[in-house]
Amino acid sequence: MQLKGKTALVLGASRPVGRAIARSLAGRGVRLVLPWFDWPEDVRSLEDEFGASSANHRCLKVDLRKREEVQALAADLADWSGSLDILINNIERGGMPVVHGSYGLAVNRDQWQREMDTTLHAKWLVFEHCLGLLRKPAQAAVINISSIAALTGRSGAAGLLFSDGYAAANRGVASLTATWARLGAPTIRVNEIMLGIIDHRHGPGTRGWSLLSEKQRQAILAHTLLGRTGTPEEVARAVLFLLEDADFMTGTIIRLDGGFVLGGDRVPPLPEGVLER
Repeated sequence: MQLKGKTALVLGASRPVGRAIARSLAGRGVRLVLPWFDWPEDVRSLEDEFGASSANHRCLKVDLRKREEVQALAADLADWSGSLDILINNIERGGMPVVHGSYGLAVNRDQWQREMDTTLHAKWLVFEHCLGLLRKPAQAAVINISSIAALTGRSGAAGLLFSDGYAAANRGVASLTATWARLGAPTIRVNEIMLGIIDHRHGPGTRGWSLLSEKQRQAILAHTLLGRTGTPEEVARAVLFLLEDADFMTGTIIRLDGGFVLGGDRVPPLPEGVLER
């Protein structure tokens, strides 16, 4: 897909991963629609960077968990652009156990449903109401951003970072990716990037990471084959690959985790064996 002049709806651009994706697309000449809802300090910088100063981009306050607000967003997008070439479905609400503790706490009464509504249902709402716009161009692309919590659950070295509800919601994203790839074919490609421990998203720069002990942080890094966390810019480069260079790829999940999922088992040296030489 040639990106210059295309229109993209990028969710979560007030936060570092979404912001890096938005910047990379803007650098390719893409017109952006950037819904936001909370994180007021991040929203101010988002509007400073992409807001009123540029006629090519729109920043809108939208609660993507609410059907009527997503419908209004799609209608606004239709009036502004008439169609949609790219949807970056990057919205989530994770409850890090090291921060939130148990779902049984009174403060977490609504946390499970909040994780489901944001991480899974909001993605569905946005796709559902933008599907007509995605069908209008000759070629369109959807990228769902998910987490390796779908595979690890609340276990092992990352068990302090991934809650049960967040893990379950992310497991559901893979089902949506497969269904939407079938539904959108042949003109709409739908793929997924499953993220590991990324800076500002479960990794360094988050409250949860800062609450871990040094031993706990090192355990996570030791479990990652590449021995480090990822960066938002690396996520953005993966997004560009799927958009620009993967025209024959749909329904695929790319795991961008530095080898975390594989990191529990190492390859032992070959034994001498018992056969006579």
